[in-house]
Amino acid sequence: MYTTLISAKALQEHLSDKNCLIVDCRFDLNDTSAGRRAYEEAHIPGAVYVHLDDDLSGTIIPGVTGRHPLPSIEKLTELFSLWGIDDNVQVIAYDDKGGGIASRLWWMLRWLGHQAVAVLDGGWPAWVAASYPVSNLPASLRPRMFTARPQADLQVDADIVDKIRTDPNFTVVDSRAAERYRGEVEPIDPVAGHIPGAINLPFPENLKSGTFLDAAQLKERFEKALAGKAPEQIVFYCGSGVTACHNILAYAHAGLGNAVLYPGSWSEWITDEKRDIARG
Repeated sequence: MYTTLISAKALQEHLSDKNCLIVDCRFDLNDTSAGRRAYEEAHIPGAVYVHLDDDLSGTIIPGVTGRHPLPSIEKLTELFSLWGIDDNVQVIAYDDKGGGIASRLWWMLRWLGHQAVAVLDGGWPAWVAASYPVSNLPASLRPRMFTARPQADLQVDADIVDKIRTDPNFTVVDSRAAERYRGEVEPIDPVAGHIPGAINLPFPENLKSGTFLDAAQLKERFEKALAGKAPEQIVFYCGSGVTACHNILAYAHAGLGNAVLYPGSWSEWITDEKRDIARG
């Protein structure tokens, strides 16, 4: 069973496994149809395409939710069943952004109690570079019954974040680029800055040349920044609850356990003018 990362070589060896579901998560915030077009042109054989906005996010409520709110458990149960996920299925997710989108699906399945899910290390570029087979045929779905077992301790809401952000027993971690954390630029959301008390660990720093650092390097990175706190004392967020999952994946791959996600993240935090913001 693969629970964090899988190499292109290992995935290639499982292509014919009927209990392995491959999921193409390619997506571009600036062109939300680009991922689907790329999938239709070429993808890993047998992969099903999922769309960040349409499949992995719920309904946006202006002034209340962030940009990518979690879907309902009922919706996800229906989708995962349609795609063919049950307790016997190994799920492999990939994208072309170092796992920045695929890690969202990884986290969602873990949140609903499915442990056999991993992200393709290096994603689509690694697969193509290895000259492994590709296809332009749509996936043949084999529906199964997905059973959701929500793990409530894997996420927190804005009220909890507001309570713990200055508590020395907890660490809130902003996963965005340093210049966004500092509030110097904000290309997506209407307000710049970060949650006061949060530290910054940009998720791309988990990677080198498009693949994850090894487990020992990731462990060193997180332990140095997080001062030995337990995973339940660490809450990651980002712009909309997507790329923060990359940090949570890297943290788990380092053997450190299951850290916590604030799904609403910055784009939800700023919907309430009463919530403090920080810059610098």
